[in-house]
Amino acid sequence: MRTPRQVFEHALELLLAKDMDGFAGLWAEQGVLEFPFAAPGAPTRLAGRAAVHEYVRDYPSILDIRSFPAVRVHETADPEVLVAEFEAEGVVVRSGRPYRLRYAAVLTIRDGEIHTYRDYWSPAAVAELLDGAVSLPAVSRD
Repeated sequence: MRTPRQVFEHALELLLAKDMDGFAGLWAEQGVLEFPFAAPGAPTRLAGRAAVHEYVRDYPSILDIRSFPAVRVHETADPEVLVAEFEAEGVVVRSGRPYRLRYAAVLTIRDGEIHTYRDYWSPAAVAELLDGAVSLPAVSRD
C-alpha cells in the first residue's frame, strides 16, 4: 500500500498523464474535495469519488499540464495528513497561452485513498488564464 506521500506523488503523475479516471480513482468512495477560495457560483465542496470524477473528467481539454516544476510536501504529526505546495505549468488548451499556477493543498490519506483534499488556489488567477471563466467544468461544456 502506498504511503500518503506516495499517493500524492502518484496523483501528480496521473495529472501529467491526463488520466482523470485514475486521478479520481485515488479518492475514497466517500472522499471529499474542497475549494475554500472558490469563486462565487463555483463548487466549494465535492462529496464522493463520482463527484470528483465528474469535476475533473474534462480537465485535459481545458489545461494541458506539462510539468510540476516546484513541489514541496510537508508531512505532519498526523501520519495521514500532509500539506503540499506545488506549481503546475502547461498550456491553456483553448488559447494556447502559457499556464503557471501555484497551489497549496491539505490532504488526509488513509489506507491508500484520499479522504479529504482541501485545494487552495486562486480563482482570480485561473479566471485571468481562462479569459474570465473560473469554473473548470463550466469552461469545458461551452
